[in-house]
Amino acid sequence: MRRYGKHTDEDDIRSRPNRKGNRPRTNIRPKHEDAAEGMVLTVDRGRLTCLVEDRTVMAMKARELGRKAAVVGDRVSLVGDLSGNKDTLARIVRIEERASVLRRTADDDDPYERIVVANADQLAIVTALADPEPRPRLIDRCLVAAYDGGLEPLLVLTKSDLAPPEKLLELYGALDIPYVVTSQDELYDGHTAADRVREHLAGRTTAFVGHSGVGKTTLVNALVPEERRRSTGVVNAVTGRGRHTTTSALALPLHRADGWVIDTPGVRSFGLHHVDPSRVIHAFPDLEPGTEGCPRACSHDERDCALDAWVEEGHADPARLLSLRRLLATRERREGD
Repeated sequence: MRRYGKHTDEDDIRSRPNRKGNRPRTNIRPKHEDAAEGMVLTVDRGRLTCLVEDRTVMAMKARELGRKAAVVGDRVSLVGDLSGNKDTLARIVRIEERASVLRRTADDDDPYERIVVANADQLAIVTALADPEPRPRLIDRCLVAAYDGGLEPLLVLTKSDLAPPEKLLELYGALDIPYVVTSQDELYDGHTAADRVREHLAGRTTAFVGHSGVGKTTLVNALVPEERRRSTGVVNAVTGRGRHTTTSALALPLHRADGWVIDTPGVRSFGLHHVDPSRVIHAFPDLEPGTEGCPRACSHDERDCALDAWVEEGHADPARLLSLRRLLATRERREGD
């Protein structure tokens, strides 16, 4: 057995040959300073459609990104063939820092967090007033996810020709959330409702969420008529739930206005396992100063919470505190409760 002395020459050290004949692995990654900037429009089985300047480019994620995945709305840097021609493929080499993230889990017990959309300014929560019946708990969960991810919420209530909106709007009045009420006839005849919704979307990137059958994709089709997606499925008469017709998130340029619409698949649950309840208070700037006297790790729904005294002193509307606590309790309740 060979023994190495104190002054061993490196040439004497045996090295294992590289049988594959390729270059040795290194932690040094190329900078790709000449990479082009783009935006991810949709993702389909590992292939990402990106907008680069005025053309769509098919791309795949570079190996050096590891497990970091790009999602719809991501700003990315690409190299390779950026012509957008058929059968060409570019590589995504960088994913830029995200300004906002909409996340969800399958349920509250599932630790696997899924990023639905990145860099959206606004979350449009689409809910039917009837057929199917509105589910306030699901709306609450979407609101919590929006506040946690840095998105501003917008309520879009559909099918007002089947039921009045006042009862549902009263439930969210204290949150001061902007809203639009639409009917089925308006969407199909003249698109007047789409015009009212468009006023809230101009100049912004808006992600649309809602459970199946509420008319979400019908609304998106009215907003982006030149990129019509298959309309929503028929609502099941037994379960009251619709059939999924949007199978992947897709970013579309807003018609007749500067902005983007991101249509997402219909959801039947919106898990909040990833949400830190302490971040939800940031969406209530009128209540946040009152938490300074709270005990450490206060849930804001306990006996020693300083918010009770803050509201009693007249610093904020009591309805706002009730709304905050209802949202914080959402994670402990199922959507159907």
